[in-house]
Amino acid sequence: MRTGEPLPEVGDVLASLATGLWHWDTATGEVEVDAEAARLLGLPAERACLREAQVRARLHPVDWNEITGVVQLAVAEGTLAEVRIRIMDEYGHVVRVVRSRSRPSFDPERKAYDLIGTLQEVAEPRPGTPAGRSAVTGEWRRSREAFLLDAGRALAEARSTEEVLRVAAGLSMPGFSPDGLAVFGVSGDRLTVIGHHGQPANEANPFVDMSLETAYPAAEVVRTGRAVYLSSPEQYRSRYPMTWSLAERFGRRSWAYLPLTVAGRTMGAWMAAFAYPVAFTPDERSVLTTVARMLAQALSRAGAAENQRELAEGLQRSMLPMLGPEIPGMALAARYVPTGGGLQVGGDWYDMIPLPGGRFALVIGDVQGHDVRAAGLMGQLRIALRAYASEGHRPDAVLARASHFFHGLAAAEDDPGDLRFATCYYAEVDPATGTVDSARAGHLDPVVRMADGTALILATAGGLPLGIDPDSDYPITRLALEPGDTLMLCTDGLVETGGHDLQSGWHRLRVILEEHTGGLEELADSLVQAVHGPSSHHTTGPLADRREDDIALVLLCRQGAGCGCGESTATRAPVRRTMLSIAQSEPARIAAARQHLRDLLHDWPVEDQRDAAVLLLSEMLTNVLVHTDTDAVLVAEVAGEPGERRIRVEVTDNGDDLPHKRRPGEMASSGRGLMLVELLADAWGVAPRGEGKSIWYELYESPGPDDAPGPAAGPGSGPEVVEAP
Repeated sequence: MRTGEPLPEVGDVLASLATGLWHWDTATGEVEVDAEAARLLGLPAERACLREAQVRARLHPVDWNEITGVVQLAVAEGTLAEVRIRIMDEYGHVVRVVRSRSRPSFDPERKAYDLIGTLQEVAEPRPGTPAGRSAVTGEWRRSREAFLLDAGRALAEARSTEEVLRVAAGLSMPGFSPDGLAVFGVSGDRLTVIGHHGQPANEANPFVDMSLETAYPAAEVVRTGRAVYLSSPEQYRSRYPMTWSLAERFGRRSWAYLPLTVAGRTMGAWMAAFAYPVAFTPDERSVLTTVARMLAQALSRAGAAENQRELAEGLQRSMLPMLGPEIPGMALAARYVPTGGGLQVGGDWYDMIPLPGGRFALVIGDVQGHDVRAAGLMGQLRIALRAYASEGHRPDAVLARASHFFHGLAAAEDDPGDLRFATCYYAEVDPATGTVDSARAGHLDPVVRMADGTALILATAGGLPLGIDPDSDYPITRLALEPGDTLMLCTDGLVETGGHDLQSGWHRLRVILEEHTGGLEELADSLVQAVHGPSSHHTTGPLADRREDDIALVLLCRQGAGCGCGESTATRAPVRRTMLSIAQSEPARIAAARQHLRDLLHDWPVEDQRDAAVLLLSEMLTNVLVHTDTDAVLVAEVAGEPGERRIRVEVTDNGDDLPHKRRPGEMASSGRGLMLVELLADAWGVAPRGEGKSIWYELYESPGPDDAPGPAAGPGSGPEVVEAP
C-alpha cells in the first residue's frame, strides 16, 4: 500500500491471511460466519447465518465436546479459548484441521455465552509419522490438563454432597464424556446409592440396599479396591451375568467403576456409564482415576462438613431452649444468630427461668470466644445460673455465685493461659407490676422502647464480668416497665457488627426501634436483618454462614398500647415514664441519671427547659446522697399531647427529715437547691411517704396564663418546706 491510502476492511485483511471470522451466540443458537470461515467449514464461500446443528455436523464429535469445556475454562480464567478442530465432510471423513481462537464472555441474565473468534487452517502431520504421533499426544495432554484443572477447582469449591454430585455430573471429559453417573457408598455390609445422574429417580431402587457380596461391579470395586472397566455389553454380560439385567435396560455401551479411596480406605465406588463404546485406553483410564480421587476427596470433605453442621444444629438446639409458656400480661421474642466458620455455636446465650409467685428471670450473656470450648463453658454456666435462681436467690446473689463458679470452672481447664470470662445481665421480672430487679456483670445496659416509640438506654449498676474476680459484687438496679414498654436485651454482636462501635451501633438500632410499628416478632427480625440482611436465623431456624460475632437478642414487652400489636404511633398512649435507682455507694450514677432524663426529653422543643429539668434533677439527687443515708429512686414522666406536654420528675428516699429553705451567704458552696427549684420549676412540692419522702417538680411545654413559672408555684402546689440543715 502506498502511504496515505485507507486501510482495508478487517474481513479483507483476514481473508488475505486465509483466516475466517465467526460469531456464536448460544442464547439464539446462531453462528454467523464470513466467506472464509464458511469455506473452512466445508460450506459455500459466502457469508451465512447458520444454526448450531449445521456447524456441529461439520465438526468431529469429540472436538465439539472439547469446545464446550475450553470455553467454560476460558470464561472462568478470563483467557482466550483456543482449540484445534477437525472438519468433517458429509461422509464423516476429516478434510482439514483448523485452529479456533476466541474471547468468550458470559451473560448471567441471559445465561448464555457470546463468542467472536477466528478460524485458520493448520498443517496436520500425517498419521503414523513421529510428528503426527507427537501432535496427537500433545493435544490430548493439553486438553487433559485443562480439564483436570477445571474439575479440581470445581470439586474443591463444592460444600455439600449434593453440590459435589452436581459438579461431577457436569464434567466434560476430553474426548469422552459419560451420560450416566452414580456414586455408591457403604453402610455396614451393604452397598448404598449416595447419588446418581442420568437415570430416573426410581431406577436406583435395586441398587440402594445391595449386599457387598453381590456379583455387581460396584460391590466388587468396594471389596477389592480395584477399578473395573467394561468396554461392551458383551463383556458386562459375561463377567456379571447375575446383575446384567439390572444394567441392560439403561441402554449403555461402556462402563467404568472406580474406587473412591481416602487415606487408604475405600469409602465407595463411582460409576461412569457411556452411551457409545469406549476402549478405555491408558490415557483415558488415567483421567478417570484422577477424577475418582478428586471426587473421593470432595465427598469426604462434604460429608465432614455436613456432619459438623448437624452437630452444630443439635448443640444449638440443646443449649438454646425455647422461651417457655406464655406469661399473662407479657410478650416475649428472641433470636440467636451464630457466627460463621467452624461450629456455628459460640458463647452467646439467653434463657428464661420460672420463679415462684408468677415471677420469672431473663438472662442473657456472652462467654468469651466462638469455639467449642466457649460453647461448653456457656452450657455449664447457664445450668449454674438456673440452679442459683431456682434456689430463690436475688439477682446480686445469683451473679456473685455464678462468678465464683465460673472462676473455678475456667481455672480448672487444661490450658491455664486460656482463661475465659463471661458477661451477663440477669433480670427478675414481676409481670403483675412491671417491676424489673436486675444485676449486670460487664454486659451491655438494657434498652427500653416506650409506648410512644421513644427508645432509651437504661443505665444500670454493674460489676466485673463473671470469672475475673470470684468475690466481685453486683448491685441491684430496679426498673419499671409501663404498659406498652418493650425491654431489649442483646449481646454486643448486634450493636458492634459492621464496623460500628457501641455509640454508632446504638444510633443505628435506635432508628429501627423508634420507627417500627409492627409486632414484636417483626421487630426482632428487623433488628437482626439490619445487621445481616434477610434471614431465618431464629431460635430453631436453619444455620447459615455469618461474619464477625454471635448475636443473642431478647425482647420483653409489657402488654398495652404500643407493645407491638400493629398499631400506629398515632394511637399509642402519649405518656412515657421511666424509673431509676441511685445507691449511696454510686454517686457516679447521678451523671447517668442526668443523661437518662436528657434522652427522655430528646424531642422536647424548648432547650432551656430541658437544661433546667436536668439541672434540677442533679440538685435533688445530690441532696439525697449528701444529706441522707438512704438510696434515691427517680421517676420521670412526660405526659400530654405535643404542644401541651408536662414533665414531672420525682425523687424518693427513705429519709425522715424534710428539706427546708436556707439563706446561704455569698461564699457558701451549698444551700441553693430549693431556690433553684422555685426559680426554674412551674410547680414543685414535697410529699411525706410514711417511711421517707418524695420531692417533685413539673415543667410545662405551653403554660397557661394562670400557670406562670415562679416562686408562687411552689407553695401553691404543696406544703411549705425547708431544706434539711
